[in-house]
Amino acid sequence: MHTLKSEIAATAAALVVEEGLEYGPAKRRAIKQLALPARTALPDNDALEDAVREYIELFCAETQPAELAALRELALVWMQRLAAFRPYLAGAVWHGTATRLSDIYIQLFCDDPKSAEIALIEHNVDYEPRTVTGFTGGSVEALSLSSLCQALNENIGVHLMVYDHDDLRGALRPDAKGRAPRGDLAAVQKLLSTPFGA
Repeated sequence: MHTLKSEIAATAAALVVEEGLEYGPAKRRAIKQLALPARTALPDNDALEDAVREYIELFCAETQPAELAALRELALVWMQRLAAFRPYLAGAVWHGTATRLSDIYIQLFCDDPKSAEIALIEHNVDYEPRTVTGFTGGSVEALSLSSLCQALNENIGVHLMVYDHDDLRGALRPDAKGRAPRGDLAAVQKLLSTPFGA
């Protein structure tokens, strides 16, 4: 059974890297591609992330580091613009598995949940409000926008997840691999100052 999960993870990893799919949809598509029953046990996200890293090392080692750096630079621009809302970078751009097809996920920890949205309106930023499942398992508001990444010469999706300031307390616990699950402005600047920061 473990080998089947590995095969699903490898197939899903290719979809994540080559098509920019999120982990959930990539696993579901992998099941279909492999013609497996819908109820087949899926690999967990850690296993899929490992498979994504392997795929990048094998097929994208020449291009991915520069694409990742460009996305982190763009994330930093938005984090600096939104510094008043305690921004933290999360997801593939933070963990180092992003490619030019990846979106940027920035978590904001606001005293007033509407303040970030008001700031976007005041700066004439076009965005689309959505409700998504947050890292605590509950619903959170996401403000999704498109931003030009000049280094890559394409528009990148930037998703601002709006959390309550109190959520920050549990947000910094290490993940299952012992890593910081998200990083603040200083942490992102440090990654960018390290050649090919992980």
